[in-house]
Amino acid sequence: MSGSSNVAAMKKVVQQLRLEASVTRVSQAAADLKQFCLQNAQHDPLLTGVSSSTNPFRPQKVCSFL
Repeated sequence: MSGSSNVAAMKKVVQQLRLEASVTRVSQAAADLKQFCLQNAQHDPLLTGVSSSTNPFRPQKVCSFL
């Protein structure tokens, strides 16, 4: 009996995997993410860089009197 129940369980697993493989959500999400990235690439400071005048993390100038 355990052999036939094991086969039935494996058939259910295969059926579920086939169902999940046919779903296109991941492909659509990846396409949407790629499109979003390409549309906003010109505003991304990691890609275009930050001008030194607007960079809040630039090294501060040290003013010292001798």
